[in-house]
Amino acid sequence: MTKTTTRTPSGIRHIMETLVENNRVETELPGGGFLHLDEKLPFLLLYRKKEQGTDRGTKRLAKSIGSYLIVGNKSFEFYQELIYMLTGYFSNKYTTYLLFEIYNGPANSNTFIIKGPAHKLPTTLEVLKEELEGIPPHLYNLPLKAEIKRTKSRQEEGEAPLIEIEEAKMQGALWVALEVPPVYRDISGIVYPVFFRQFRDLFVKAVQKTIFDYLRVQTSSDISNYFALGKRRIHDEVFKIDKQLTEIESSYQFLLLVSPVNMHEIREVFFESNFKELPDYQYRLLTIDPDLLKRKLFNLRIDEIDDPALSFIFKEKREELDQQITMLNERGNKNFFYNSIRLYYVVEQDLKKEALKLLHDLPKETVVPEEEQIDAMEFSAMARKEFDYFRTQDPEFKSMVHIREDVNVIMVSRGELYIPSDYTMSRREAKALIQHEVGTHVLTYYNGSRQPLTQLCSGLAHYDPLQEGLAVLAEYFADGLTINRLRLLAGRVIAGAALIEGNDFHSIFKLLYEDHGFSKERAFNITCRILQGGGFLKDIIYLKGLLELIDFIKEGGDPALLLVGKFALKHLNVIKDLTEREILKPAVLKPRYMESENYEQKLTKIREGVALSQLVTL
Repeated sequence: MTKTTTRTPSGIRHIMETLVENNRVETELPGGGFLHLDEKLPFLLLYRKKEQGTDRGTKRLAKSIGSYLIVGNKSFEFYQELIYMLTGYFSNKYTTYLLFEIYNGPANSNTFIIKGPAHKLPTTLEVLKEELEGIPPHLYNLPLKAEIKRTKSRQEEGEAPLIEIEEAKMQGALWVALEVPPVYRDISGIVYPVFFRQFRDLFVKAVQKTIFDYLRVQTSSDISNYFALGKRRIHDEVFKIDKQLTEIESSYQFLLLVSPVNMHEIREVFFESNFKELPDYQYRLLTIDPDLLKRKLFNLRIDEIDDPALSFIFKEKREELDQQITMLNERGNKNFFYNSIRLYYVVEQDLKKEALKLLHDLPKETVVPEEEQIDAMEFSAMARKEFDYFRTQDPEFKSMVHIREDVNVIMVSRGELYIPSDYTMSRREAKALIQHEVGTHVLTYYNGSRQPLTQLCSGLAHYDPLQEGLAVLAEYFADGLTINRLRLLAGRVIAGAALIEGNDFHSIFKLLYEDHGFSKERAFNITCRILQGGGFLKDIIYLKGLLELIDFIKEGGDPALLLVGKFALKHLNVIKDLTEREILKPAVLKPRYMESENYEQKLTKIREGVALSQLVTL
């Protein structure tokens, strides 16, 4: 094999020049091959293309890694030359280079065969073995095994080597091969789609952890986490799907459409009748056709996304939007409530226990003197002042305040603040609400809007608990978390639990008003919200999210990591993954309270395990 870059000036030379100039290469190659290369990743996953239909699924495993080469079925010497040149280039840059070839084992196999220099990479190969054996088999009764086989033959039986072991050594590279049991397809070659996605995600994680162990020990690479070994460039089609998901969600305002438009009438009739009469809830007309929207939603080719992290969050989001659209079609009947359980889950005993403890520790509501009240106009001025503070961090920040007669509560929608025209509050409550609504909801919307993935501003699936947990904790950091506020969150949980147990409006109101000491106004508001749509459990997530966030902080978590957009705590590893790969950017805005002198002291107080009831400002 002649080692020269002049033999294919329009091929290999162009690839090497592109790599030097752009730090990455993405190009089609002879015989249906493909190269996706990143200069920051000193490894190359190899897969040899098979005849169409004979090896379904395996190529997608290879394409899920940050640097890979699909070897086409023509011009074999071209690929040998290309691999030789790449090993020399990367070994010179990083001391050594890892070639990691994968191929399929026999159809009935359940064993990964690891082929590599066990004497040179004992720890790395053991990491691979342990990670592969750790792929959970229990759901499908597929116990997987892995064994390390020391052999000079690193390729599939009957195949010519892409590079001789001695040549690889001379170039400063190591060659590892992995025979993969094709458990993700049946005997006829048909892939099990759901199991394949689960298998792929775990397989990719195992390979990335293995490669990271190699890079950390053997190379001069500065990669600090296995998350960084995924693709750093996302295909345009993936961004297109992201935007389409966001467009579908933006075509309706879920919370607005499930909120009654006649809450004032319901309150007036209920109170005037001494808590006996209850008018029917009335809702806004739908401006979308749920059936057409679902068709559009399930036409998105999320199943073709090979990036495990993005595939996971897109699939989750589609499921959430599907549930929301179904609920819009079921407002006012019992099915709405059942889907609400699917979306927000039930009230777990630990959560109910914490709510009852709060109501026990904080048995009485506090009364705010009337002279301390401010109105909607003054609150809007405070919000605009906070917007000015954001513009000192990013001049591009834009948002608006709307004072409206047709909204019942202060809310943020698509990054803008909506205030009921008749809303009044104490000045201290206003200060806390500014950090809740503007310092959290507006801020994370804007930070998310600066990301390449639009879902970070509209919100990944199940982002609400973390969002509301952050928002309530912001009230604490702003010295405005009151007894009434914590009692309200606890009351919402108690109301949710009562709803799940089969209680109606009147019995839930009575439970809050008579048994737990809420004023009639607060008891009504809690009950009215929990019964909207036919039974809506979203309000339980405020206390739930707060408790989960406090646990996160107790375990050493930094709240600043949670501000890059709207997502759930369970997505934190995905966010870290995409940030390590330089797909996501750091947060642009930080809330005012994080700059305060006592912010760190307040964090320490939480980490030391202070009782929730002790976080209130008296």
